[in-house]
Amino acid sequence: MASKAAVTAVDFARIYSSLGLGKETIAALQAFRKRHTDAVRLNTHYASQPSTVDFAHYRSVLKNKAIVDEAEKLLKDFKPVTYDVNAHIKAIETFETKAVAQAKETEQKIDVELKQLQETLANIEEARPFDQLTTEDVGQAHPRIVEVVETMVKKGKWTVPGYKEKFGDLNLM
Repeated sequence: MASKAAVTAVDFARIYSSLGLGKETIAALQAFRKRHTDAVRLNTHYASQPSTVDFAHYRSVLKNKAIVDEAEKLLKDFKPVTYDVNAHIKAIETFETKAVAQAKETEQKIDVELKQLQETLANIEEARPFDQLTTEDVGQAHPRIVEVVETMVKKGKWTVPGYKEKFGDLNLM
């Protein structure tokens, strides 16, 4: 009874949106919930129907009493088949533990990534506009650029390879 109360208290729309589930996952969960609801409805319907057979009524209606006796004997001798579902339950439990472990790993990875993204966003918001940057600022941010420029100056190279091909030659002479 407590599980029914818990199911009705769960706000699945909020869960779908807060967990950021994909469309396929949400559709699969909704299909599963629908199948569960249908199974519960059928179980309730069949549980409310009478489960006993009135053989006296059938003996009075049918002329062939032997058929009713045989049906009564078959019903009394009927033993439902029992299945050992412990193996299935164990497999489900191991899958569940693996899924929970993977979910925790994913949560940790996402937390680290969110932290990095927040730091990047803070850096972007605190950065000066591009038109206010100086060559010294760029050199401090990327020292490799300063090394390359100094090497080019030492070797007497005054043009950047590939510049003319990309931007054209602006010389008038």
